[in-house]
Amino acid sequence: MKEVILKALGSGGELTAQAIILRQLAASVIACFIFLSYRLSHDGSIYSKKFNVSLVMLTIITTTVMIVIGNNIALSLGMVGALSIVRFRTAIKDSRDTVYIFWAIVVGICCGAGDYPVAAIGSIFAFVLLLLFGRIKNDGRVLIIIRAARVDEERLEAVIFNRYMHKATMRVKNTTKDSIELIYEISKKVLDKADKHGSMISDEIYAAGSVEYFNIVMQNDDISS
Repeated sequence: MKEVILKALGSGGELTAQAIILRQLAASVIACFIFLSYRLSHDGSIYSKKFNVSLVMLTIITTTVMIVIGNNIALSLGMVGALSIVRFRTAIKDSRDTVYIFWAIVVGICCGAGDYPVAAIGSIFAFVLLLLFGRIKNDGRVLIIIRAARVDEERLEAVIFNRYMHKATMRVKNTTKDSIELIYEISKKVLDKADKHGSMISDEIYAAGSVEYFNIVMQNDDISS
């Protein structure tokens, strides 16, 4: 009985050197498409050469791991246990980077298992869709932060309302006995459009009362050059 169990958990067949090289070549070719796709869909300072190279290496390494554990159930279970203790702390600058990481891992799994059509067809669809939608950027959000005397609260709110109407959303209102802090959120397009067709917002704010400071903070998920 013990021999039967060990045989069942053992290797399902030896891979030839030719088969191993073929799987690695297939993974390398598709990894080049991943490299190209990442380069085309990212621009400015958000593009990381090191991360792009890491995607290629991740594909190759995943393929190697799959070749090793693909025909050995016992080894695959041990590998899962070993990888479960790994914790990655690398900060992701762009949410699309997560997509590329999973793409590289999936290609490595497919090529390591010898499922070349799945890896190729899936990569073609991913390449085309990322090429079409990869350059879509979030609309820049702007925070308008005002700290002034509390007696000028109504005048300041009136200035914001008259300038941006309902397109400015109040996010925070902090008050003390003598002062008030207002934080509004609007889109960058609305801010730029209002500045083009009127006086500067900073001039109107400072003219409305005793303002301690007035800040405009950009919030954008995309980092551009």
